[in-house]
Amino acid sequence: MTRRPVRLAPDSDGRLAAAFAALRAELKLSETFPPEVQAEAEHAIRDARLPDADLLALPLITIDPAGSTDLDQAMFLQRDGDGYRAYYAIADVPAFVRPGGAIGAEARRRGQTMYAPDGRIPLHPAVISEGAASLLPGEVRGAFVWELGLDADARVVSTTVGMARVRSVRQYSYPEAQAELDGAGAPTSSATGSLPELVEGHDLVEGHDTLPLLKEIGLKRILLEQERGGASLNRPEQEIREVDGGYRLIRRSTLPVEDWNAQVSLMTGMAAAQLMIGGRVGILRTMPAPDAETIDRFRRQTTALGSPWPEGQPYGDYLRTLDSADPRQLAIIHAASSLFRGAGYTAFDGEVPAETEQAAVAAPYAHVTAPLRRLVDRFSLVVCEALCSGEPVPDWVRGALPTLPAIMGTSDGIASRLDRGAISAVEAAVLSTRVGEEFSATVISARDGGGVIQLAEPPVTAECDGALRAGAVVRVTLLQAEIETGTVRFAAKP
Repeated sequence: MTRRPVRLAPDSDGRLAAAFAALRAELKLSETFPPEVQAEAEHAIRDARLPDADLLALPLITIDPAGSTDLDQAMFLQRDGDGYRAYYAIADVPAFVRPGGAIGAEARRRGQTMYAPDGRIPLHPAVISEGAASLLPGEVRGAFVWELGLDADARVVSTTVGMARVRSVRQYSYPEAQAELDGAGAPTSSATGSLPELVEGHDLVEGHDTLPLLKEIGLKRILLEQERGGASLNRPEQEIREVDGGYRLIRRSTLPVEDWNAQVSLMTGMAAAQLMIGGRVGILRTMPAPDAETIDRFRRQTTALGSPWPEGQPYGDYLRTLDSADPRQLAIIHAASSLFRGAGYTAFDGEVPAETEQAAVAAPYAHVTAPLRRLVDRFSLVVCEALCSGEPVPDWVRGALPTLPAIMGTSDGIASRLDRGAISAVEAAVLSTRVGEEFSATVISARDGGGVIQLAEPPVTAECDGALRAGAVVRVTLLQAEIETGTVRFAAKP
């Protein structure tokens, strides 16, 4: 999942800002681009050509975090007999990135947009990612338009993708979309037919009908995820607020519409993977299933934390029962990250690899829905469009495929280090004025002489010295909260 943390509150004494600046410097992250990249971006925008196909009558909407300007995806959903038809437009980033050019070389160096509490480090210059390529409302844009036919259970039964001009009619934030859904009735659309027929006759329903159908399709896709044994690790987001000269860390659970929106993206990625496997060329997002030892260790952790994982229950079904508002169950959600390790990318050309599955998805899967923010998606989209059009996959794509797993692996590693470093600094800032205080905590894991604890309030996970037992509720004293190094350490009361 692409990272989009919330914005950081003001930093009164500047210590947290300094810690973030040091972290960016350590990871060699810069928001600015070399002059030749910026110049090439301006030139590419002037020279960009829109696709010939016209789908401007399609009333697409976007749903993103509030304030987003780098909009990769827009959708329109409608009924089609007993099933559905989903149109998913993805930003045409290749139109602005010349093979072998400066923008492409810089994007390969960056790998993905990085998100930190004090701002983002973009993959592409803002004139592209937040301007000319972004699917902003009311703007004519080129896009890869996926047309997915779904049956009554929301299973994908047909897939095509082609280039077209599109225009979003409305940009929703997640809260806006959820608020409209909470007050909406059942979908009223009865429009059916193929996309060309709909556009030619302008027989299109209003764009707002997409939202009720998003809920309907999203819920059915969640059932299909459960059926195939997929799992999601839905950790609550963290928000940092400054209160009375100090920091407060607050958890925010995701809204239902965020899950339904993610299901459409997931569905498109699964369809893309099937296209690539059928065409025997592409790049998949793969992840091995957890081994028996990892599963046994996690099962013991769930027992220690008071919510045993029942024998025979798929782990995805078990994770859906957990309540992140309960500190012990939140500790289980954190511990479950051990089940989601080993994700990577598998490129192939001519022979389909033996291992194609992403274990958490429980199906083959490919990244294609975020080309403004993730390097690999640009190449995957071009592969899928070529396969659907019957054209050869371009040589510049084929030549790059073998290099992408290493690039993305390095980029993912940097993103993880940024996440860990930023969270550690924020947690230290939240606790910086409370050294010497006592807190209640749940022990997540234990070892000789210490372990990891989860505070009930503020919601901080940290190292703790002392004799600990996994699952125990203990009183701890804060020994250290150093913003500069992100070090937080507690000691358990005897």
